[in-house]
Amino acid sequence: MVVAALVSTVLAIGADALIRSQESDFAFTRTELATRRVSAAVRQGSMQNPLPAGPYGVRFLQVVDADGHVTAASRAAAGRPPISTVVPPPENRLKRMYACPARGGGCLSVVAVRVTMAPRSPVVYGARPVPTILAGPYLELVLTACALLLVAMATFTTWQVVGRTLRPVGAVRGQLAEISISDLSRRVPEPQGEDEVAQLARTANLTLDRLERSVRRQQQFASDAAHELRTPIAALRLNLEEIALRPGDAEAGEAARAALRSTDRLEGIVTDLLLLAQIGTAADIPEDVDFSALVDGEVRARRPASGGPDDRRPPVAVNAELAPGLLVRGVRAQLERLVDNLLDNALQYAATTVDVRLGRSAGDAVLTVGNDGPEIPPADRERVFERFARLDTARSRDAGGTGLGLAIAREVANAHHGSLAIDDVTSGTRFSLRLPLLDGPDAQAPSDASPR
Repeated sequence: MVVAALVSTVLAIGADALIRSQESDFAFTRTELATRRVSAAVRQGSMQNPLPAGPYGVRFLQVVDADGHVTAASRAAAGRPPISTVVPPPENRLKRMYACPARGGGCLSVVAVRVTMAPRSPVVYGARPVPTILAGPYLELVLTACALLLVAMATFTTWQVVGRTLRPVGAVRGQLAEISISDLSRRVPEPQGEDEVAQLARTANLTLDRLERSVRRQQQFASDAAHELRTPIAALRLNLEEIALRPGDAEAGEAARAALRSTDRLEGIVTDLLLLAQIGTAADIPEDVDFSALVDGEVRARRPASGGPDDRRPPVAVNAELAPGLLVRGVRAQLERLVDNLLDNALQYAATTVDVRLGRSAGDAVLTVGNDGPEIPPADRERVFERFARLDTARSRDAGGTGLGLAIAREVANAHHGSLAIDDVTSGTRFSLRLPLLDGPDAQAPSDASPR
């Protein structure tokens, strides 16, 4: 649009200058020719009265003496005062000018010719009316209107062409925005033709094909590896249990029990890796889940809570305040694992109390799980969700954890279009989970889910 406006402005200015220049040259040339003829007739003494009108619209001709009296005139100029009072000097006997008489009739292109070089030489004036469109700003107005019309047409045409060209791009962008790692089978629409947009769509689909194959191979590898590892782990466990049951060899039994604990940890890692490979895949069928009942069941399974693995810690109280009837859409087994991991993490690091709150806020089910144990530094609040992440604090997983619990919890939350984060609290640690509700936003104010 800017380019069209600039081009139209330049064209309009150029056209205005050209038209005025051509008309001026034409008018003065024809007027000068008619005026010189009358001047020659005056010098030769063959002047007629009234003067014959000149060609090309030169209708106003006058012969004015040195005293300013009109001595001869054409019929159109008869009875009028002198066309001009300008007298050309002897050294330059011809003068061109514009004049707009007070009596009206528009402006004139005037040529004044001094008949002789004598001091009291008469002067012949010839005039031709200036076209009305050139007498005022009319030509500029017409050219401005034409320029605006040209800009409007160029803008409309560009809008149509660009819109037709970018419409497939918008469709491709919209489809790409809907494609997620959980469903890579979708493809962008491919417009017909061989232009850049069609090639872009085809390239995007080829990239999606390669990405889908790569993700499937990765998921298949993780799943196969986890399944293959389960068999030797089960056999190893069986052998170690047989050794541990031998009463005669105390050292072998203790070593076997230590190996069994390591086997439990290895089995937990394999199970968690298999779950991570399955999260968000087509094998998981979502359903309507009563999230309130699910959380309540997980909390009841941990009451009364015991101390840590070494049984030297005092029992941990689990306080719960759950809003009933909150429904979400998801895979029940994964949601159970998510809540289970949050509760296990809270119980592991709590000093005396774990607080669980479930409510609704802005169309989401909000579950907070807090404990009064060590605080996670702000710099590490994202790192704890990484796979196998360990902190150099009292939260290092030395109790047999796999290092994947919180990573699994966040993956499940993201796969269910929710979020999991650590809140800012004055003491201890509080995890906040948000999942979309099936019944949408609630008109009531969100409940206070703070465990503190």
